[in-house]
Amino acid sequence: MFDFDIVTGKAVREILLNSRSAVLDIVERAYVAHERGDSVNPDSYFLRFPDKPDSRIIALPAFLGDDVQLAGIKWIASFPKNTASGLPRASAVLVLNDYETGYPVACLEAAGISAARTAASAAVAARTLRPGGYPGTTIAVVGGGVIARTICDYLHAAGCAPDSYVVHDIDEASGRALADHIRITQGRPASFTADRDTALAADTVVFATTALEPYVTPPFRADQVVLNISLRDLTPEVVLAADNILDDVDHCLKANTSPHLAEQLSGSRSFVTGTLAGVLNGRVKLTPGRPVIFSPFGLGVLDLAVGAHVLTQARADGTALAVPDFFGETSRW
Repeated sequence: MFDFDIVTGKAVREILLNSRSAVLDIVERAYVAHERGDSVNPDSYFLRFPDKPDSRIIALPAFLGDDVQLAGIKWIASFPKNTASGLPRASAVLVLNDYETGYPVACLEAAGISAARTAASAAVAARTLRPGGYPGTTIAVVGGGVIARTICDYLHAAGCAPDSYVVHDIDEASGRALADHIRITQGRPASFTADRDTALAADTVVFATTALEPYVTPPFRADQVVLNISLRDLTPEVVLAADNILDDVDHCLKANTSPHLAEQLSGSRSFVTGTLAGVLNGRVKLTPGRPVIFSPFGLGVLDLAVGAHVLTQARADGTALAVPDFFGETSRW
């Protein structure tokens, strides 16, 4: 009853490398459970620093029912300047709590879990919002970091197989590294472009940047699918000219995300077409002749769902590290 486990980043990474198809299904199921109300997902809480405006640490508390039945919290730091010294931008831990007693049951290294759930979210949207598939198309990735790399891995796992990829990043070395990764892991043509407009013309455009404010002004074509993962690249006018699919409407329309700016500009939420879960369950239909933009704010319930899977696998394969006597008192008297 009072077991407490640690799951290290190495164990998390190995489990996730062998679980991509499972993670896609887990994330899709979590979205549907959240849509029907089988979850509690409060607002994320941002710790910001006056002398580091680009950095933050975010707390994402949540509860997920369905077949998970866990509460928990992800504590994730984003310090973009880490990349200048070769460190990953993000680091995180995930604490999982038993729903019956409230006791913590595990602490998992969660940068990998966070990247996987974000990438799986993008890939589920990609295969859902382009039902005709990806043959004959090009996918562009704007941003060449860990999240972008993981998204490409999950797009491949989801069967989104374009004829080619194009990568754009203001840091050419990062962009070329991602293009090399795609060629090596997928055996698919992938090239770097320094011209942002070339990337924006692709059939599917993935934004995975650290942009703090919008810079993309041209509207997208009717046949384009845009995965707005970094949330702040698009001007509100671009958002208003498309069908908009969100992960959760209330969550996404805050913190000056591109959809939030669109709400402020338009004075209403009428530009929101619906949620991804609504598309998955058939209640939300896309408008023919309009581009579609998927904007996920990032839900803590996804971290719980993927974290629960990782913990179960780690316990099964012996890589979860038990911490004896973690709790100081286990009885009232």
